[in-house]
Amino acid sequence: MEYNTRRTHLIIPEYGRNIQKMVDYAISIEDRERRTNIAKTIIQIMTQINPLVKESTDYKQKLWDHLYIISDFKLDVDSPFPMPSPEDLNQKPEKVPYGSKTFKYGYYGKNLEKIISKISEMEEGPERDSLVNVLANNMKKAYLTWNRDTVADEVIYEHLHELSAGRLKVHEETKLQHTSELLGPPKPKKKKFFPRQKDNNQRRRKK
Repeated sequence: MEYNTRRTHLIIPEYGRNIQKMVDYAISIEDRERRTNIAKTIIQIMTQINPLVKESTDYKQKLWDHLYIISDFKLDVDSPFPMPSPEDLNQKPEKVPYGSKTFKYGYYGKNLEKIISKISEMEEGPERDSLVNVLANNMKKAYLTWNRDTVADEVIYEHLHELSAGRLKVHEETKLQHTSELLGPPKPKKKKFFPRQKDNNQRRRKK
């Protein structure tokens, strides 16, 4: 009996041990033409084992790359694709740079700050004033969504003034929407249902 602990390590387990043995056998064949034909047959079997690979546009090249990897880059055949180098496969991906900008008021989010910047660049007039009112209400809603508490309109005005570098302000006579309008009424708590239990007296009466 052959135990798993005594077997050779599977390089790509998804294809199973039989594919690994076929590749090892192909490496041992001296005739190059015969070795190439066996490699093509192995590719066909690999496609049947892993049919999802066909969903990618370059699936044939991926299969040949997998074949070379399983062979530990020892398989020398006439392939339609060049053998990948181990260095390229083991190369670590480049780090994705993350934005270093910090937000003083995180609950407003990046998009709201971008909108503030855009509206600040507009010419003064009724259209800009209307957008400022809508923006202030959205800021209040964002604030309440995070804090779930009442907030004075003056606080939102101060934040808008600060985030726009003093370029935007809401007219004094303007009133923002009430908390209940922005968040809606609180959801009623569901009452727990307890099944009514019959006492011993009721049971006796029924008898």
